[in-house]
Amino acid sequence: MFPIIPASSGTAIPLNDEGIFGYGNVSGGSYQSVTNLVSNAGVVATDTTGVGTARNFLEACEYGGDKGIFGYGNTGSKVSMTNLVSNAGVVATDVTGVGTARASLAACGYGGDKGIFGYGYAASEVSMTNLVSNAGVVSSDVTGVGTDRENLAGCEYGGDKGIFGFGYASGNVSITNLVSNAGVVATDVTGVGTTRYGLAACGYGEDKGIFGFGWSTGEVSMTNLVSDAGVVATDTTGVGTVRQHLAACEYGQDKGIFGYGYATAQGGNVSMTNLVSNAGVVATDVTGVGTTRYSLAGCSFN
Repeated sequence: MFPIIPASSGTAIPLNDEGIFGYGNVSGGSYQSVTNLVSNAGVVATDTTGVGTARNFLEACEYGGDKGIFGYGNTGSKVSMTNLVSNAGVVATDVTGVGTARASLAACGYGGDKGIFGYGYAASEVSMTNLVSNAGVVSSDVTGVGTDRENLAGCEYGGDKGIFGFGYASGNVSITNLVSNAGVVATDVTGVGTTRYGLAACGYGEDKGIFGFGWSTGEVSMTNLVSDAGVVATDTTGVGTVRQHLAACEYGQDKGIFGYGYATAQGGNVSMTNLVSNAGVVATDVTGVGTTRYSLAGCSFN
């Protein structure tokens, strides 16, 4: 299988085989650094002992074609530290943070081999971004574009671009901001679909994306597909347990997976997953593996 490179685009983001979920917190507020690998068949592995500072409300994305990075988050106070993920799924120790310390942000890949962290909550909602080089080096703050907000999500689309969407800004929103293949964030695009926050997003189908789950007037499971042109579709009826503050990543080169989160009806933290086919169809719940937790992050690698 070869990456699809849309016309007039840069180098496509490589299609990774495996994924990783990491960090978050459990009931009672205990921060975690445990990780769980996702195979190229979408099977989640048991816990791997955590590396780096335990925290929640962080984010993660791909970089370098086959690696990942966890960044920012909350340890009781906001941080900007990062942890690199090798192409074997091994998480490295903390790297001193760059840029504004914040939590409840989003991240995605762009430009074939780079990444971007954006938005979040510092002392208030913000919109600044921090680019990640193809060596995993995070840049200083880039002046934010678009509505300051937190608890949004981000994913890749179009082979070499990204999108930030939804979130909370003095109320739920559904606005999106496209990221070019040079890492430039565009102004707000009027939102489509149910306004919500605490959702997750990932790539699927080689050049498309999907936003899913979150909190609106309650926890939801609906999804919104993103075309290879970055156009967000109206709501698709949800499948699986309604929940918020979950994570998502790509696996198997053209599929995705939503995992973990907080489900009030289930009594709190959960670990179930929902696979996303290469046509963007979300499957029913798969019994969870590993520590139940929420406010974690996920990305693909290898």
